[in-house]
Amino acid sequence: MDASFDCLIFDLDDTLYPFNTGISAACKKNIEDFLVEKCGFPVTQASILRTELFKTYGSTLAGLRALGYDIHEDDYHGFVHGRLPYDRLKQDIQLRHLLLSIPQRKIIFTNSDMNHATEVLGRLGLQNCFEKIICFETMNPNLCGGLIKHSQTRANEFPVLLKPSMDAMRIAIDVADVDPRRTLFLDDNAHNIAAGKAAGLRTVLVGKLVKNIEPDYVVETVHNLSLEIPEIWVNAKLDNGDGMIHQNRNDVDSILMKTAIGA
Repeated sequence: MDASFDCLIFDLDDTLYPFNTGISAACKKNIEDFLVEKCGFPVTQASILRTELFKTYGSTLAGLRALGYDIHEDDYHGFVHGRLPYDRLKQDIQLRHLLLSIPQRKIIFTNSDMNHATEVLGRLGLQNCFEKIICFETMNPNLCGGLIKHSQTRANEFPVLLKPSMDAMRIAIDVADVDPRRTLFLDDNAHNIAAGKAAGLRTVLVGKLVKNIEPDYVVETVHNLSLEIPEIWVNAKLDNGDGMIHQNRNDVDSILMKTAIGA
């Protein structure tokens, strides 16, 4: 019998590394600084505005552009990500071994831009563990070197698409070329998980348990995948013409042992 999954789609930030690294907190601070320094908002309103734009539009950049601010995505990402303390991210050998042991296709799906995604994966030592990266540029080709120029359009004419919008989910499924019913989607954000479920994906909520959200699986950390979802490794069907890799319970137990000790 085939494995339950043909592909695993991973979120990046706070999914492949823990929240307590401080990257997310630094990113929020940079966004608030952007609102003050580049958009002229009062310091006292920056935190509230960032939160409200995120809740309403999915990101601060999406909200600013929807409200008519002509913010160039490269300027925004350069400011917000360019100041991040990437040195807090360390190579994760245990996670690398775990990912390389997964026989199915593996894809990154992040709202961040490509520069940030490649920087994070490089810092974690995971840069060659994924087939492709679906990112801001993938979801917003009209804004990122496409035919449409900023000077030719109003800022709100082409809205920014990001998770958890269903349009973004559909783009990711199409770009990944997957059957959502046989695809495992891992994310730390409950709204993204809800959108993934609505799009037909099998879902894994990472790092937390949220009421009113019913993912197919919940894991405290992606390091626990082999313990919580061992069926990933059983009878996995590869798309390389080699047919089936039949792994029995002993094979899976061996994988569990290796990932548990970080071999």
